[in-house]
Amino acid sequence: MITDTKPIDTMQLIRKSFIVLLLLAVAEVPAQLRLPNLFGSHMVLQRQKPIPVWGWAASNEKITVSLSGPGKSQSRTVKAGKDGKWLLRLDPLEAGGPFQVKVKGKKDQLTLEDVWIGEVWICSGQSNMEWPVRASDQAEKEMAAGDYPMIRHIKVARQVSLKPEEDIPAAQWQVATPATVGDFTAVGYFFARDLFRTLNVPVGLINSSWGGTQVESWISREAMNSQEEFREVMARLPASVDDFNSGKKKVLDDLIIRQQGAFPGQEELKAWSASDFNHSAWKSMLLPDRFDRQELVLLDGAVWFRKEVSLPAGVEARPFEISAGPVDDFETVYVNGVKVGGSTSKSAAARVFAGAAGVLKPGRNVVVIRVEDAGGTGGFTGKPEQMWIRQAGFEQSLAGDWHYRVESSVDNRQFVGPNSMGTLLYNSMISPLIPVAFRGVIWYQGESNAGRAYQYRKSFPLMISDWRSRWKEDFPFLFVQLAAFNAANGDSEKGSTWSELREAQTMTLASLPNTGMAVTADIGESRDIHPRNKQDVGKRLSLSALKIAYGKDVEYSGPVYKAIQQTGNKLILSFDHVGSGLVAKDKYGYLKGFEVAGSDRKFHWAKAMIEGDKVIVWSDEVSHPEAVHYGWADDNGEVNLYNKEGLPAVPFRTDSWKGLTEENRFR
Repeated sequence: MITDTKPIDTMQLIRKSFIVLLLLAVAEVPAQLRLPNLFGSHMVLQRQKPIPVWGWAASNEKITVSLSGPGKSQSRTVKAGKDGKWLLRLDPLEAGGPFQVKVKGKKDQLTLEDVWIGEVWICSGQSNMEWPVRASDQAEKEMAAGDYPMIRHIKVARQVSLKPEEDIPAAQWQVATPATVGDFTAVGYFFARDLFRTLNVPVGLINSSWGGTQVESWISREAMNSQEEFREVMARLPASVDDFNSGKKKVLDDLIIRQQGAFPGQEELKAWSASDFNHSAWKSMLLPDRFDRQELVLLDGAVWFRKEVSLPAGVEARPFEISAGPVDDFETVYVNGVKVGGSTSKSAAARVFAGAAGVLKPGRNVVVIRVEDAGGTGGFTGKPEQMWIRQAGFEQSLAGDWHYRVESSVDNRQFVGPNSMGTLLYNSMISPLIPVAFRGVIWYQGESNAGRAYQYRKSFPLMISDWRSRWKEDFPFLFVQLAAFNAANGDSEKGSTWSELREAQTMTLASLPNTGMAVTADIGESRDIHPRNKQDVGKRLSLSALKIAYGKDVEYSGPVYKAIQQTGNKLILSFDHVGSGLVAKDKYGYLKGFEVAGSDRKFHWAKAMIEGDKVIVWSDEVSHPEAVHYGWADDNGEVNLYNKEGLPAVPFRTDSWKGLTEENRFR
């Protein structure tokens, strides 16, 4: 007997049935077999070590990886976990190829061609590691000669994350040819070229670098938490990058509202181009300039600019031209309320707009420019002489003070950069590489940490130890000491942050095994933080690799200060890594770059001479010397103590007097 007479909702039943069927269909779709984006045709796999291969598939799916090549083949099978992840290791192989790698699942199969076994190195750091061959010394010659098919390169795309990522963005391995090598990391390529010439085995470069980045961004959260001085900073990390970005955008928007009032509505905007609009309450800005790098830091959106100019009689009778110079990204120009031009595409060149006769007036005129910044930097990027109104025989500059007001603020994640927080680059550009097999790391970074050089004594070794713990291997870690560069005229008298950073790098050699350092003071450029001579940087790193990673009998370092002895007003310095003898690289045999100081801590340029494997240093102005500096300046390119193997001495100081950066900390 039916007692419920409530009508049946047929449409509701249909909707519920459809949802159930959809969920069942989705649940039955098998996960696609895939490899990390690090794996691809033309890649190099590390010789003489077990070869990890990993990826994703359907839950509990059986995966078979086979490798076959000239006279060698092997195959391994593994079952994916419930989460679809799988990992196996192929047996170690000696250098050779080409090999074909097949990854086979229940239904899918992936094939990698032209895979070689050789030496793999991770190249990381900031811009001097990222710097490409095409922008280095003798670029055209180097690219034309860049036919090295046994050197391969993959670039890890820039990305940030607050959690360890499983994969890098899509990327491709490239074979070194004249057409491709220009985009390789220059330091890495010249390093690989020297290794290849000596070892005669394939060399693969994993280029995971990002210009301008700090060392703390390359360290894991767990490692940062292991140090008391970083723990508090880690505790303040937001839940996600999006949360951080939203918080920063709100701070900027609140500042704008406090300064100008609420963002305008459409009716209010209609009046902003009119010549009789009163803009006296608007704030002012000196143009040309990027508005999001001075008053409105990191703003993306639209900003209106207004300026009154006085013009002579007769201007009304003729047409005119107007230019605001190059504008990033788009501009719309009004003169006396009349729209005279606008742009809808980006351009690095100045755009010139034409106005009709009768628009200009004798006396007061109002120029209005609406600038829309769609992302990145925004504003007026040209020179003052590129902002003008002109007619035949007449020109009026538009550079100078303008009134401005913000129309809108949009969100395109510009507020999060690689240095916004610690861990961001470890999570996104290092963690996804684990557990790839490789020989070692070459590293060029430190410029962005010079202001915290004293703390770099902890953060840099912490990063190296962190990476080694993740791979469970004390692999060789070779790095470049900062080159000469006039960062802030730093020297012994005023203090030098760059010298303190170099000192922290040198101290890392003593604190960690299997480390090597390439000194580059002699190949820097005073006015350019990016020295173009990357060939010698790669060469010096390769010498460290040959000794530390491959056990070759080579001298891989210039002289390193070891001890000091005082005799009257002279100081006797002894060194490690003398090689086959000390030399002064100078036409007349004079040593440069030495300074001495007494108890007053005032440094004076010193005379210096080589006696056997020692250097004698003195100054007639210091009767009781207590300390020696060598190459202690931001721009220390004149230092000239070498060993006969042609490697420059490591800059140093013998004192431990307080420096400029001891109190500076990562925040």
